[in-house]
Amino acid sequence: MGRFGQSVDRAERIIIAFLMGAMVLTSFAQVVARYVFNTGWLGALEFTRVLFAWLILFGMSYGVKIGSHLGVDTFVRAFPKPIFRAFAIFGALCGVLYAAIFFAADWLQLFGLPTSGGAYSYWLRTFNTGIGLHELRYPEWAQQAFGIQARVHRWVVYFILPLGLALLAYRCAQAAIQIWRGEREMITISHESGELMDEETFAGTHEPSAASERDAAAAKRGK
Repeated sequence: MGRFGQSVDRAERIIIAFLMGAMVLTSFAQVVARYVFNTGWLGALEFTRVLFAWLILFGMSYGVKIGSHLGVDTFVRAFPKPIFRAFAIFGALCGVLYAAIFFAADWLQLFGLPTSGGAYSYWLRTFNTGIGLHELRYPEWAQQAFGIQARVHRWVVYFILPLGLALLAYRCAQAAIQIWRGEREMITISHESGELMDEETFAGTHEPSAASERDAAAAKRGK
């Protein structure tokens, strides 16, 4: 992984940790403020929803990076190793195509498809119109210092749409290269990891407890 990849990886982990922490702290503070002090932040719910949306779109690409997305690989594993690798690379490239289409579908017109728009054009539209959110507002000092409107601009919040899809395309392309080099098996969670999880679950649910062993020993003595 080069310097750029390390920077992206570090930024993703820091932002995801910040989003999760901010969600927990905001929800906790809102509960305390409402039920203890009979007050609260009017934009807390909308702010939490925004954080959750950012968390999902950041986690989408980070899940590809760590290989945590689930997948059905029973069919492709029936083929020889080279064909299986080709299927795995094809799956990763499909992820790149998926992200590219949702990022901006205008390029599909080159193939005669009547498509247009995408996450980038939608974000650009909100940037040009300057529409604000419903309840989330800038702090008073920011409004006075920068002369901005009261409501938070939608383009600030919706910036995660093109950013998240760009990160998803980057991670899928990175996974395709790693599969080609033999550094990883596939873009989804590996078959061996799934079997290991099943074995651990089975062992955990069927492992006899100390109480059951004592009961069995007592029953044998009774006989």
